Amino acid sequence: MKRFSYTKIFTFPHLLILNHLVRWTLLTIPVAITIGSVVSLFLWLLNLAIHFRFTHPWLLYLLPLAGVFIHFVYKLYGKSSEKGNNLIMDEIHRPGGGVPKRMAPLVLGATVISHLFGASVGREGTAVQIGGSIADFFGRFFGLNEKDSRTVLMAGVAAGFGAVFGTPLAGTIFAIEVLAIGRLQYDAIIPCLIASIFADQTVALWGIHHTLYHIDPFITKPPFAFSFIHFDYFLLAKIILASVLFGLVSYVFAELAHGIKNISLRLIKITWLIPAAGGLIIIGLTLLLGRQDYLSLGVDAQFADSVTISSAFHHGGAGTWSWLWKTVYTTITVGTGFKGGEVTPLFYIGATLGNTLSQLLNAPLGLFAALGFIGVFAGATNTPLACTFMGIELFGGEYALYFAIACFTAYFFSGHSGIYSSQRIAVPKIFDPGGAGTSIGQSVQRRRNLINEKLSEYKAKLRGK
Repeated sequence: MKRFSYTKIFTFPHLLILNHLVRWTLLTIPVAITIGSVVSLFLWLLNLAIHFRFTHPWLLYLLPLAGVFIHFVYKLYGKSSEKGNNLIMDEIHRPGGGVPKRMAPLVLGATVISHLFGASVGREGTAVQIGGSIADFFGRFFGLNEKDSRTVLMAGVAAGFGAVFGTPLAGTIFAIEVLAIGRLQYDAIIPCLIASIFADQTVALWGIHHTLYHIDPFITKPPFAFSFIHFDYFLLAKIILASVLFGLVSYVFAELAHGIKNISLRLIKITWLIPAAGGLIIIGLTLLLGRQDYLSLGVDAQFADSVTISSAFHHGGAGTWSWLWKTVYTTITVGTGFKGGEVTPLFYIGATLGNTLSQLLNAPLGLFAALGFIGVFAGATNTPLACTFMGIELFGGEYALYFAIACFTAYFFSGHSGIYSSQRIAVPKIFDPGGAGTSIGQSVQRRRNLINEKLSEYKAKLRGK
């Protein structure tokens, strides 16, 4: 009888895997703890700024000045930091000059100032830039090669995203999914998972709490009298229809954000006047509407009847056009140079749109608010898998199938657009083989050129007549 040999279990490849896991665990933990600590500071300052504005609403009238201040700070000290998340993506795709160490403090301060004066921006962009900047610093400190530098940058993105929303699994998937449409960077999944978990736990240890959301239970009924059918296909059809609209709204949001930026640069030659104009427009809209619901994050309520993300999960918690107003506010503020990102406003847009659609379609309100919450985000960032996991982490796994259907449907119907212009198109969604290998920004420009060509041809035909 042959003796059992443990060497047959632990072969040479297994030792390499073990070495890889230990090495990246030791490398990633200090990066994640640092990122988690800075994100905790950021969330604490952000909360102070938002609630200070609640008690001093006149601060909104200084929003144009705040925008001009941020503009000059970035012009004098920002250098390449102005590119934000797109710079981090570019560095991961093709390492070059690195991510400036100044990016983290600059974007943290600029985002807090933006919220202090009422700019309708988010916080994900700040957290991702903090993560990328700190991760790049550690990568240089450790003397990592080009491949490992890419990996640690992705881990920084995962840590920042997972920590700011309290969704470590979504943060992990987001980091490996957001870089290129249709391709996942699985070689970095272990460092990203470790970084996201430890960053999230660090935020928790610092005593920072995330907003909790809840879907009220509802009863699904099989259609007609078919008792052998245990799935509500009518509800599924309503979800698909709503998700198509989530994707289309994602497309409109991304196109508006990029379009406002381009139009502002073309029409206003003195660049510091762009954020000033954006701030004045936001003030004018707020005076016109007579309420401040669409300023800042939209997470905490300034007044009892304020429309927030949380209120959108309840009857009467959102107006019919709340999602549209938030779209207008956010695309103007982001497009004119205020800092913070777009994701939390996208949550607001999606949740309030879901609230409205649930009433039109006679569907469960809480479920549709949740589907909009993750669906609009999935379409705008082209990360349906990460958003599916986010739905599970935030709302529970009971409706995971509905989450997946909403996210992937919205993803397809958002087209080749998105809020990150440096995001690559590795595998085109459908019907666009020419888009492979290009970026979102290049794809958008190609569509605009095509539209301009068609318009020119049409004008030429009209003149010929």
